[in-house]
Parts: sequence; structure tokens; C-alpha cells
Amino acid sequence: MTQKITIIKGDGIGPEIMDATLRVLDHLEMDFDYEYKVAGLAALDATDELLPVDTLDTIAANKICLKGPLTTPVGKGFSSINVALRRHFDLYANVRPVVTFEGTKARYDDIDILTIRENTEGAYLSEGQTINDDHTVAESKIVVTREASENIVRYAFDIAQRAGRKKVTAVHKANIMKTTSGLFLEVAQELAKEYPEIEFNTLIVDNTCMQLVMNPSQFDVIVTTNLFGDIISDLCAGLVGGLGMAPGANIGKEVAMFEAVHGSAPDIAGKKIANPTALMLAAAMMLEHLGHVEKANRIRAAIKNTLLAKDRLTGDLGGSAKTAEFTDAVISRLG
Repeated sequence: MTQKITIIKGDGIGPEIMDATLRVLDHLEMDFDYEYKVAGLAALDATDELLPVDTLDTIAANKICLKGPLTTPVGKGFSSINVALRRHFDLYANVRPVVTFEGTKARYDDIDILTIRENTEGAYLSEGQTINDDHTVAESKIVVTREASENIVRYAFDIAQRAGRKKVTAVHKANIMKTTSGLFLEVAQELAKEYPEIEFNTLIVDNTCMQLVMNPSQFDVIVTTNLFGDIISDLCAGLVGGLGMAPGANIGKEVAMFEAVHGSAPDIAGKKIANPTALMLAAAMMLEHLGHVEKANRIRAAIKNTLLAKDRLTGDLGGSAKTAEFTDAVISRLG
């Protein structure tokens, strides 16, 4: 049965890395029907809207979206298009895996960490932010609910079970933020009792960051709130060579959206030198989500073997190849 996929190429280098990624998917002969829609600067130019209703309707109908990086212009509507998408579709779980690939700028050779971040509330609420007239006092509201905390913690334990992972670490700041972070911690400790086969521990966020730098191999699955997860997932990306190696997924009960988590890199847009690895890995996450595990693993193996061979790598990976040349190298190893 044909699966319809909403494709948002994105801004800056987005179209270049999306074209590369779709070439990989096409080589795998997936029964996909791509529906191309716009958001961000491309949408603003075409429709005078950053997030057109037609794009939202198509994502809702297809339920699966693969998207490139989007740019939110300063002073234009949303504080973040990505945040708007997450809230519109209640994409409550942000999933960020990082794995060491030999041949990159990875700091360690044994990283395999999955960060799962609550995606819809916490410190990133646009409501309740104020600043006084003379810009001397600014205020922002943090909201943490039991329902959202239960959803994200249960998702973390369930994905750990399915993936055969052994440990879940709940990251918090309940020693200081005793109500908001305290509620999240309370929920995590309660739900952990339902999964006795999975090791569970808790860490304060600042200690977590230090431990990730000093001894990252102690971590398996990390679950945390919105702001902490945003910071920790980028720190983890730095351990494996940067955001160019970091895919992401935003999962809801109805819709799932897969993306490269890096920015649109306007300084190199159009030069055809962008590294498409993060979006290719996001496409592998999408395939896994849809049940095509073997083909997802073929993408990961092809990327791994291309990096090992140092074959036609882009500049950020230590080579001088164009995006299309790197994609050729990956496709040649898909089997």
C-alpha cells in the first residue's frame, strides 16, 4: 500500500539535503508518494504565510512528514515555526539519537545515547511572557503538567523496551525548581516502578552535562523536560561530531515529523556542499517508525561505510566533495 509522505524541503540548504535524501529513499524502492509543501521563508515568499493552512492540512492527512531546516524571520508571526508545528499536532515527544560514526570529529568512539525531550510545555511557552515598558524586567512562565510528564516518561520507557535498551535516566532540577521540575521527577519515579527490568536513575541537569562530557558511556536513554532536553540533545550531538550527524523526530499520537535538527546554513546555501547525513539519518528514523527496519539499517550502514572509506566526504567531514557526490557514495553502498 502506497504511503503518502509530506515533504517540506525547507530553507537555505534544505532543498539540497532533501533532494539528496530522497535519492537515497528512491534507491531503496520505497512505495512512497511524496506531497511537496512549503513552510518558512519559502512559504512566506509564495503565500505570504510562514505556515500555510494547506501545509498543515496535508501533514494532518498524511500523518508522516519529512522536513528540512526552516528559518523563522525575526518579528514575523511565530516565535518558532518548529514550536508551532509541534503544538499544532501535539508532537509531545522529541527523539534525538546520537551514535558514534568512525571517521568523523566524534569525541568518543562508543556513544549511543537517546535523548527524549518533552516537546509541548515547560519553559518554551509563548504565553505568559512579558517585559515592562522600559525593558528592565522580563518575566516568563513555566508550566509542567502531570499528563505531559506521564506521556513523555512512559514513551521513554516504552521505546527503551522496544529497542532493548537497559537504562533510563530522568534529568531534572528539582532541588531548586521544586514545583515544576519536582512534579516531573515525581512522575518519573512513580512510572519507573512499572518497568522493573529497566535500570532507572535520576540526575540534576548540571551534573548530567558534566557527566556527559566526562563519562558519556554511562548514559543510554535520557528523558527530561523541554528546555533541559534542548540543551542536552545538542551537547550529545557535539560528542559525535556536531549537528550535521544528528537526526531528530517529533512524535505525537496521530502525526510524526522527522527532520535534520541543524539550521538552514544560509551562508553555504546554493553552493551544493552541504552534508546531508543528518536528514538521511532522520529518513532512517522515519523508515523505522513505518516498520521498514531492515531498510533503515541499510541507510545507516551505507553512511557508516562511506565515512570509514573516507569516500567523497563533504568539507565538514574532512573531504572536498559536493553534496551529490557524497550521496552517490552512500547510494553505492546501499546494496
